[in-house]
Amino acid sequence: MSKTLVAYFSAGGRTAKVAAKVAAAAKADLYEIKPAVPYTKADLDWTDPHSRSSVEMADKSFRPAMADHAAEIAAYDTVFIGFPIWWYVAPTIINTFLESYDFSGKKIILFATSGGSGFGHTVEELKPSVSADTDIVEGKLLNGHPDDRAVAAWVETVL
Repeated sequence: MSKTLVAYFSAGGRTAKVAAKVAAAAKADLYEIKPAVPYTKADLDWTDPHSRSSVEMADKSFRPAMADHAAEIAAYDTVFIGFPIWWYVAPTIINTFLESYDFSGKKIILFATSGGSGFGHTVEELKPSVSADTDIVEGKLLNGHPDDRAVAAWVETVL
């Protein structure tokens, strides 16, 4: 029997709520990807080119440090990874997370929250952070307050 993990990064709390729904639907364990230094409201001001998030996203090689490396990825076959869309892609802390573990032979299903943009080039930008035999699937944007049944129906189609 395969085991499933839902790992997520949430800067403002919206993605955390959605991740809990995905985990419940998938009967999966839940793991929060936490930055070593939490983001402040000023850090997340995308209109300020000098804000922390703007600086990080301008440099695709930037890898924010994580608070821990406690996810037991080896125990899972399938990993859902959730995050807010920043500048049309996943925040670079998702690359940090992917590069911190061995995802060889695993299936990664992405889901995201967004203020208006889609996945953009997210899959292409994340693939170099994992081994070639890792299957990364562009999942679904789960914006607003997605209905539990709708989340469960989506999860059933991708598992």
